[in-house]
Amino acid sequence: MEKPKFYQLTKNERLATLVEQGILNQTDAEFLAAAQPLSDELAGNMIENQIGQYQIPLGVVQDLLVNQTLYQVPFAIEEPSVVAAANNAAKIGRINGGFVTESSTRKMTGEVVLVDLGDLKVAQDWVSCNNDLLFEVAQAAHPSIMKHGGGLRAITVAIIDQRFLKLTLQIDTQEAMGANIVNTICEAIAHAVQQQLGGTILLSVLTNAAFEAVVSASVTINPATLATSTLSGEVIATKIIAATDFAKVDVARAATHNKGIMNGIDAVIMATGNDWRAIEAGAHSYAARDGAYQPLTSWQWTAQRQLQGRIELPLPVGMVGGSIGILPTVQINQRLLNVQSARELAGIIAAIGLAQNLAALKALVSDGIQKGHMALQAKSLAIAAGANDRELTQLLPLLLTAPHLNTAIATALLAQLRAENK
Repeated sequence: MEKPKFYQLTKNERLATLVEQGILNQTDAEFLAAAQPLSDELAGNMIENQIGQYQIPLGVVQDLLVNQTLYQVPFAIEEPSVVAAANNAAKIGRINGGFVTESSTRKMTGEVVLVDLGDLKVAQDWVSCNNDLLFEVAQAAHPSIMKHGGGLRAITVAIIDQRFLKLTLQIDTQEAMGANIVNTICEAIAHAVQQQLGGTILLSVLTNAAFEAVVSASVTINPATLATSTLSGEVIATKIIAATDFAKVDVARAATHNKGIMNGIDAVIMATGNDWRAIEAGAHSYAARDGAYQPLTSWQWTAQRQLQGRIELPLPVGMVGGSIGILPTVQINQRLLNVQSARELAGIIAAIGLAQNLAALKALVSDGIQKGHMALQAKSLAIAAGANDRELTQLLPLLLTAPHLNTAIATALLAQLRAENK
């Protein structure tokens, strides 16, 4: 008898498998099996006006090959088809040698803006000539980041719209995403500049356009590994390139193209306790950095007639700080991933984004997005209609052959099934 695939196992069987493989320890598996909520005390201290907890499923993308290392990637997401699609793309990537990632720098950016200055050019020159003083201010504002090898790395100053004096700060936040670090240094420098030049501090805060924390991932695919029962790999690869080219000239398509990428990225960001809202803002601002909103990925033929994909976006993620050190499931997910640094984590997330894009485009240009999606959607509808585990096995085939797929149909078919089973 053929051994069941991972997705065919029960939750407890999946956890047991991960323990047997040495990916999770027994304590972590028992915690996940118990699905313990946060204590009211912890949840109440994390946010204002806490009234409960909102649960979403936690899944895993298996054996994502990045820089010749296999990773088990946690996904926190409620959409049925995303984890399945990512696993499929991870398999295609693995067959073809895996994903390769790069990141040149990993710094966060802060902005200090002053207005009501008498002579903007004089103010600009003062900042340019007094960088040493401002670096001392930054060090005094956050000495602990300096001890860990981080801190302020560069200051540039510009006059904007003949009204604003803007200082742009590049700050190495080490293993933290670093919002609090950046904001603390920005505010200290803002007050130091105001003390010397006067004027009014308009704002002093990080920007989520973290263009100094850009990560890229690439993959090269033999088209034959993309073939389906109805289309050759060459045809699918050609259409993937064309669909991406279309996204470059049609903003409506580009928006959905990038949303599909963020399906996977956000799922990992949430599972690792990072700020998905910041990552979304940075990704979409990067997509529009040249004035026209563009897809975050590119696909093209190589000289050897291989399909090559690439993604590039800012990923200022952290391994410490914020909710990362508070939430027990995040700690387990870090151990599941077995990552050692924020830079490594960012590379994995970039690879997931590219994999998710590959899966989405392959589905769109071959069988259509609904074929796989609706099979999983049918299961969600059956559960929403009240089907138990035994009834699911009988109800799903009926739903998938129904002329329409909605809650009313699922409810009616379940009632019919129960009447027949009496």
